[in-house]
Parts: sequence; C-alpha cells; structure tokens
Amino acid sequence: MLRARSSLEAHLYMDLHPCECGSSDFVRRHRLEQRGDDIVAVYEGPCAQCGRNRNFTFLMAEQIPPPPPAFGGPEPSEIIDPGEFAAVAADVAGRAGLKLLNSPESEHHRQRGAVAYAVAAVEEVQKFIPAGQDAVPASAFTSEVGRARYAKDPGKFRRDILDIELRLTRQILADIDEVSPPPGGTGPRA
Repeated sequence: MLRARSSLEAHLYMDLHPCECGSSDFVRRHRLEQRGDDIVAVYEGPCAQCGRNRNFTFLMAEQIPPPPPAFGGPEPSEIIDPGEFAAVAADVAGRAGLKLLNSPESEHHRQRGAVAYAVAAVEEVQKFIPAGQDAVPASAFTSEVGRARYAKDPGKFRRDILDIELRLTRQILADIDEVSPPPGGTGPRA
C-alpha cells in the first residue's frame, strides 16, 4: 500500500499518475478508514475525460503533517521520487514566473501559493540527499520521469545547486510579499 506523509503528497501522487486515457483530472471523493491501528485515506471517482473509475488508497503517516505547502516531515517521500519533485517545482515555478512577468506588481500575490508550492517541492528534493553526501544518489530515482530527468542532468541534483535554486525561489516569494500584499492587507506579509 502507498504510504503518504500528508494529503497534499497523496494529491500530488494522484496528479502524477494519470488515468489510462492520459487525464489526471477526476472528481476525488475522499474518505478515511481505520484498518487495525492504521488510518487509510481512500480517494475514488470517475475520470473527467473517459469516465473510468479511479481509485487510490494511501496508508497515512502517524505523524501530524506540517501545514501546506509542505508535503511531509523531514524524511523523504516513499511514493514520489526526487526527479518528480524537481519536475513539479520547475513546472509550477515556470508557470508562476510567466504570470509574474505579465502582470502588475499589485497582482503578484495571486502567484504566492504557486511559488510557495515550488519552494516546498525543491525542499523535498533535498530530503533525498543522504547525510554526509553532496548529491541525490542515482538509486533514489525510481520513476520513469525521475530517471529521465536525472539522466539528462545529474548535476542539478547536487546539494549546492539545489541550495541556489531554493534560495532564488524563496527570494521570489519574499519579493511577492514585499510588492504585493494579499487583498485586504496593508503592507508586506510578516
């Protein structure tokens, strides 16, 4: 059974595993079940494109998850590999970046959630670096997407490169807070 550290991680896993028809969109009905000492989250519903029933069951971590946009605690994911997290971070940050470039500063707050999500995804990649090592090991890449991303550019998974990416993405988040407070706000976020 898949082990998820949070509902956010479970949702990302479902997004990364589309239906046979290629769509990852489905109306997710959710319920929690007690199975022995374990809490299990069940998500099911019809595919929005073909109508095929989709069903995912996750064993939920015992620890209370950190608040979103974090995907889990200090341990790396067991269901999403570092290449998948890197792809998500790049995609979300890229789309948010285009919107930031094409909107007035007063509207930048609309991209805050996406940039924070990208930060959390990069933080997840870093969790795969073993203590005392300088990079994510090749063995951590277990998905097709992850292995392809690693094969294309293994240097992007070095600690120093990830630190730079994280610092830059966090700076974008700080810049958003500085120039575009949320609606109803009177100044930068604290």
